[in-house]
Amino acid sequence: MFKNSFQQLLKSTLLLSVVAISSNAFATKVVFDTSEGSIEVNLFDNGTPKTVENFLSYVNDGSYDNTVIHRSVPGFITQGGGFFFNGTLSLNKSATKPSVINEPVYSNRRGTIAMAKLGGQANSATNQWFFNLDNNQANLDVQNSGFTVFGEVIEGMDMVDNIAAIPLCNSIPMPDYNCGSGDVPSVENFVTIYSITISDTSPDSASNLNPVENTLIDGTGNNSTSDSGGSTGLLTIFALTLLMLNRRKVN
Repeated sequence: MFKNSFQQLLKSTLLLSVVAISSNAFATKVVFDTSEGSIEVNLFDNGTPKTVENFLSYVNDGSYDNTVIHRSVPGFITQGGGFFFNGTLSLNKSATKPSVINEPVYSNRRGTIAMAKLGGQANSATNQWFFNLDNNQANLDVQNSGFTVFGEVIEGMDMVDNIAAIPLCNSIPMPDYNCGSGDVPSVENFVTIYSITISDTSPDSASNLNPVENTLIDGTGNNSTSDSGGSTGLLTIFALTLLMLNRRKVN
């Protein structure tokens, strides 16, 4: 009877381990339709559920339609989601919803998309996001309790690079515009996000993705020098269960 109980525990532990390890295999695909071309992004629904839910709430109500890329730092990030052009060089800020909890699960590697937030306020992300142009894990994985990566570009990273290469005016990428001229810009002088739409909600849309985990932080915003992941804990339980079962057989 004791042996059967351990075998049942072993099966349950294995099942939980498999669920934990494969939990990132679910995602939503979205397409950014921009003035520079299309960018397709796979979101990490299970890995960063609150962040994805927040992002999709802006997508679904059209809040990102006709916003512009308002900040770009060469070799670092390109940022959008929070401003729109209203006929002057002074951009208008978009309305925001309540901020979302920080979820620093994945690393800020090139090609990922992450949430922007206020300095010194870990849980202040609302509608602004940025694409990582380079591997920025050394600072963004730990700065301000870590920046939440919630998806990655699966097609159109060349478009992101094209946007990053556009000449800047006050940190704003502005095509065909002379920043020192004093001329009033037109909509053509901005990188516009015409819309962001959901293209695929298949449960296995992220099956080929392998996002890099943020190992510099423990998932709560604290620097980490040890592995505190849930799947690791389950595997430890699994190992202990095997050990106890073997000891029972010997005795």
